[in-house]
Amino acid sequence: QVQLVESGGGSVQAGGSLKLSCAASTFSTCGMGWYRQVPGKERELVSFIRHDGTKTYADSVKGRFTISQDNVKNTIYLQMDSLKTEDTSVYYCAACRFGANYWGQGTQVTVSQ
Repeated sequence: QVQLVESGGGSVQAGGSLKLSCAASTFSTCGMGWYRQVPGKERELVSFIRHDGTKTYADSVKGRFTISQDNVKNTIYLQMDSLKTEDTSVYYCAACRFGANYWGQGTQVTVSQ
């Protein structure tokens, strides 16, 4: 089992920044990432980072979001800059361990004009 605790969501105006954090209770064997979901749509990948540091970003956030990790603390971060109204969503932290997927409870990010 992996417990994930997210923090850092909130409300910001367009063009602003937020930083999300996700702390895992134990080591994730394949890496950790962030997904987001709005009502009526499928959950989509935002960014993922493997333990070797390989990073993946959705095209919609490239150049604006930066994922990073602290392997000692089993924690990942998502620095979100130049936020747009379309980034408004519930953001979920994800981790996988020995073939099983785990999700955080979600944190709301609201970007207003």
